Amino acid sequence: MIIDLSGLRKNYYNDYCQKIPRNPFQLFHYWFQYEKSFYKSKKKEINAMSLSTIGKDGCPETRIVLLKEYSNKGFIFYTNYYSSKGISIRIYPRVCLSFFWEKTSRQIIIKGVTSKIDRKKSDIYFNKRPINNNLGCWASRQSSIITSRKYLLNKYKKWKKFFENKNITRPFYWGGYLVYPYKMEFWQGKSNRLHDRLSYELQDNKKWLIRRLSP
Repeated sequence: MIIDLSGLRKNYYNDYCQKIPRNPFQLFHYWFQYEKSFYKSKKKEINAMSLSTIGKDGCPETRIVLLKEYSNKGFIFYTNYYSSKGISIRIYPRVCLSFFWEKTSRQIIIKGVTSKIDRKKSDIYFNKRPINNNLGCWASRQSSIITSRKYLLNKYKKWKKFFENKNITRPFYWGGYLVYPYKMEFWQGKSNRLHDRLSYELQDNKKWLIRRLSP
């Protein structure tokens, strides 16, 4: 079977802000807030990002996770530490994050080194989550093989009953990672495929080297 996709083509005509701050976190913040301004509803997950790790077999593995906090230090997401991504990060802590925002024709690629965040900070975030989501953390040993969906739902019911009229504590195997970036690239779609690409690379003196890349 051959499916020809060559006709799926989009031209970009966006001409957004051309300011180039010295700090890439400032540019990320500007782009992220600009993206938020398009959506009044919080249901649009503009904080969705691709997380790429290196698996035990040496092959890259990519999945979508949600960015939950960012600062001048880096970017925080939460997951099961014993999941496939958690195991990969433990073996090789360098990861790549990628954002794509179709409405503004923008991409951001972030390379960085991961570190677990403080347990108290993970507790604070866990306690903000919906109760049913937290029960799911107890019911699912993420990435492990299960016999059926019924098995998973039964585990959920078990933990729901266990925590009935109790405070749902954070499982020790679940928490946050902070990605400390050392390279960030900003991509803005332009007409005629002559896109803007800006690369920020952290130097030994803690300053960012800025380069403009050919599209």
